[in-house]
Amino acid sequence: MNVLILGANGFIGSHLSETILATTDWQIYAMDLAEDKLGACLDHSRFHFVSGDMTRQKEWIKEHVRKSDVVLPLVAVATPALYVQDPLRVFELDFEANLEVVRLCAEYKKRVVFPSTSEVYGMCPDAEFDEEKSCLVTGPISKERWIYSTSKQLMDRVIYAMGKHKDLSYSLFRPFNWYGPRLDNVFNPKPGGSRVLTQFIGNILRGENINLVDGGKQQRCFTYIDDGVSALMRIIENKDNAAHNKIFNVGNPDENISIRQLAETLIHSIMTNYPKYADKAKAVKLIDIDAKAYFGEGYQDVSLRVPSIRHAREYLGWEPQVNIQAGLRKTLDFYLA
Repeated sequence: MNVLILGANGFIGSHLSETILATTDWQIYAMDLAEDKLGACLDHSRFHFVSGDMTRQKEWIKEHVRKSDVVLPLVAVATPALYVQDPLRVFELDFEANLEVVRLCAEYKKRVVFPSTSEVYGMCPDAEFDEEKSCLVTGPISKERWIYSTSKQLMDRVIYAMGKHKDLSYSLFRPFNWYGPRLDNVFNPKPGGSRVLTQFIGNILRGENINLVDGGKQQRCFTYIDDGVSALMRIIENKDNAAHNKIFNVGNPDENISIRQLAETLIHSIMTNYPKYADKAKAVKLIDIDAKAYFGEGYQDVSLRVPSIRHAREYLGWEPQVNIQAGLRKTLDFYLA
């Protein structure tokens, strides 16, 4: 199998590339702006990497969509602070640039595996989000944070329509707070400059207090990257056509904790395993901060985001294996090394 990964140097792309090279005989054709997360992949004979911008090197992308069996357009802005700070950039990359790739997949009859997001459910009131039944509910236009959710949702709808009316073969996967090594740069000091876990780790390493937006009462189902990639590999493999034209929530509903609990677990449980950093962690205070003060006027949040993983269980035979304690230790082992 020939697999095209756009955004191979990202969090998901780099872990996926490593797993493909370690466990299959597939060829990977890859593009990204940088290569710092790809490590030994770059020297592998089945990894063909080009440094480039998918919005500019369109002939390369067209050629490689044509020669690939499966295409994964993983390029996206996925940091909440940027949804408010630069919403047009989010739309241009997450929707417009990816739409061009999906259209090529439809034209050349290639299968696309597209990264949707748990955020498409928005403020859905369901206790558990179902891929087929749950309504996708977002806030008013003035809350610009929803441009990410709605860009991804519109891509989902376009891909679904292309599958129905243009015979596009696709799978959509919705990650629920995947985390692990290489998630973000923990040394980025800018508030909101990374996702919540790496922001907290960076706060601790810099000896800063942790800001809990709206008290950190929001709950999330944290999913370790190895579990996420395990599901993704089954989706790409598509054994017995099990993933054909289906949507998959990929999350760990058993690890539903609040953002405050995440911070407290890091400080009082996980960091105690690292004597060099234990005292620094204990000195960190948790500070409640208003969302508007932290993210700006255009931010809005949801209190609960729990996936139904019925599809992944039924069609992929997949179950998450890594609990939050083990996953956080693996993540800290990487960053503290």
